[in-house]
Amino acid sequence: MMERSLSDVEYNYKLINERIAEAAEKSGRKREDITFLAATKTVDADVINYAISLGLDHIGENKVQELLSKYEKYDLAHASLQFIGHLQTNKVRQIVDKVDLIQSVDSLKLASEISKQSLKIGKKTDVLVEVNIGREENKSGVVPEQLDELLCQIADLEGISVKGLMSIPPICDNTHKISKYFDNMRNIFIDISSKKLDNISMTILSMGMSADYYEAILEGATMVRVGSSLFGARDYSK
Repeated sequence: MMERSLSDVEYNYKLINERIAEAAEKSGRKREDITFLAATKTVDADVINYAISLGLDHIGENKVQELLSKYEKYDLAHASLQFIGHLQTNKVRQIVDKVDLIQSVDSLKLASEISKQSLKIGKKTDVLVEVNIGREENKSGVVPEQLDELLCQIADLEGISVKGLMSIPPICDNTHKISKYFDNMRNIFIDISSKKLDNISMTILSMGMSADYYEAILEGATMVRVGSSLFGARDYSK
């Protein structure tokens, strides 16, 4: 089993923040305009809490089972917990009372279940709608031309509030190509913002991960999800 070095986490945390600040400045914004969310898949709670002690204030889990197994151990007095992975409708009730934001809504069926379970506990859950910007058949997310219709349907749900968009572009080594995907997402984000739809607030554009968060910020991301660059390679032996 791999052991994570806390000194490496501290070094990486500082470096990532410096790169976020640099990219933010290049894009005409300030460091505080960008949310740094740590993707904590396979990372032990004590390591996550160490990062929180350094100033990290947003964490995201990909798997419901893993989130539940670590939930009581997180330092949630100092950090926001979000769900960032693919979410099955039958798992919604297990996490809806535990997370501040669900980033991966990609269908009316899922949105309706989140609304239903939220209303049961007297909550209105903040969500992001996931866009399949690369139109990849093996990825979740709504394709761009179906986004407006889905947003209008979700807007009528009482237990849910759309706060923006999330996207994971195709993996590619070409910086220009990946930047183009991010640019397309920003244009979609701006277009929806201009429509001023009821119950739809475009305040978060979540895109960019360890390999490409710098480029994502340059193209308009307001939130980046960074895992391995902070914690090191994921340990799938657990």
